[in-house]
Formats: sequence, C-alpha cells, structure tokens
Amino acid sequence: MKNCDKTCTCCERTKKIPRSETTIKNLNDRLNRIIGQLGGIKTMLNENRYCGDVLIQLSAAQNALQNLGYEILKEHFKTCVADGLKDGNEEILDEAIHLIKKMNL
Repeated sequence: MKNCDKTCTCCERTKKIPRSETTIKNLNDRLNRIIGQLGGIKTMLNENRYCGDVLIQLSAAQNALQNLGYEILKEHFKTCVADGLKDGNEEILDEAIHLIKKMNL
C-alpha cells in the first residue's frame, strides 16, 4: 500500500467486517441489472431512438445507481462506522460525512 490518506483511490482497502454471501449476491444482482440498463441505452443510441425515451432510461439507470449507493452506505454505517466508533475512532464520522457529500445527497 502506498503512503497516502484514507480518502484516496490508490489504496486497496478491505472491509474489516466482510459482506455476507447474500449481501454480495444482492448487490451484484442489482449491479448486473444496471449494466443491462446501460447496455439497453447504448442500443437505443445506436438505433437512433427518440431523445425523450433515452433520457427516461438514463434517469432510471441513475436512480438505480443511486439506490445501490444508498444500500452500500447503509451497510457502511451499520458495520464500518459502528465498529470504528466502538473502537474509539471518531474520524470515521468525518469519513462518512465526506462520503455523503461525494454522493451528492
């Protein structure tokens, strides 16, 4: 791991509390549906489909991505943040606030 702060993207960190197999499956299922939506949008563009129809599908994909983000954020608070606070790491709250800002909530 390179020397850098915890908010950079150059480090590969792992969760202290692993996701359950069910959670991983549910998140991957959601992500695969989003990938399918994006493929459909690409097809619509290549088929020169009506702009309004493309925009509706883009909005649906954005909402699906945002909802996936909410699920991961909820898990983050229930596991990583809660565990960090139990260990006396109050900096985890600053990180959580930073993440919420990045998500444009």
